[in-house]
Amino acid sequence: MTDILDIARRQVLDEGRGLDEAQTLAVLTLPDDRVQDALALAHEVRMRWCGPEVEVEGIVSLKTGGCPEDCHFCSQSGQFTSPVRSVWLNIPELVEAARETARTGATEFCIVAAVRGPDERLMSQVRDGVKAINDAVEINIACSLGMLTQDQVDELAAMGVHRYNHNLETARSHFPQVVTTHTWEERWDTLRRVKEAGMEVCCGGIVGMGETVAQRAEFAAQLAALDPDEVPLNFLAPRPGTPFADRPVVEGAEALRTIAAFRLALPRTILRYAGGREVTLGDLGTRDGMLGGVNAIIVGNYLTTLGRPAERDLELLTELRMPIKALSKTL
Repeated sequence: MTDILDIARRQVLDEGRGLDEAQTLAVLTLPDDRVQDALALAHEVRMRWCGPEVEVEGIVSLKTGGCPEDCHFCSQSGQFTSPVRSVWLNIPELVEAARETARTGATEFCIVAAVRGPDERLMSQVRDGVKAINDAVEINIACSLGMLTQDQVDELAAMGVHRYNHNLETARSHFPQVVTTHTWEERWDTLRRVKEAGMEVCCGGIVGMGETVAQRAEFAAQLAALDPDEVPLNFLAPRPGTPFADRPVVEGAEALRTIAAFRLALPRTILRYAGGREVTLGDLGTRDGMLGGVNAIIVGNYLTTLGRPAERDLELLTELRMPIKALSKTL
């Protein structure tokens, strides 16, 4: 039988064609003693099809907590007993957060709101915030505001929002076990509208929410069909008060195997380290992932959890001789 990594070397590294679902599953089920081989190949793929640069991003929550949806992993849901409370940032606070992000060398600043979708108050706040940031800071602005109507997509595009984040979170077959207040298809519809409007699409998910390994391969194939510009890869950090509070943390080898598999399924996509890497991988694992296909990183804190200090991530990039991607309005 031909080894899956030999197939991947020819198909992905040489030809630039991502692995299909069955092939991705084969990588996800490699034994632990083959993980480093998979990571090394994934790094070669990243360097060939994406280059050495790393895109650095900061995120800030414009509206935190009080969300009406029941995403079982999320401490911002108003349906759970988690300790997060509803908070709104004002425009000066938003601008200062963008300034702090830009000082790290980041090229991307994402405005996030915990909502099903934006109402007029939120759209007005985003409108004012985007203008104020553009007037004060040279940085690309992304948004993550939930599900959008066509009019809202058009308005964000007209504002100059560079990229829109809306995660599918998990495989279509597993989604009803994670969220019951809206459907996977509703999220897909928003992503289709964003793509058709010409904004870049950022779409990923969370590993470790009770999905099977086969469903991880299914998810990778569904992301490949969407062809997003960026895939943020999160690992579940169980939050108190949520339905997933007692789920086990993903083991390091399993997380690294997933990183390699997603890079081999998505050879040209920005693959971003996002939430949960500190708990799942620690410092050594973070380094292994950067040498295993990851080519973007969120620095600083996340929405409701603490991240590594930005300085440590930037020092790691310097040590690995991975240049930070320069700011560009047309990436």
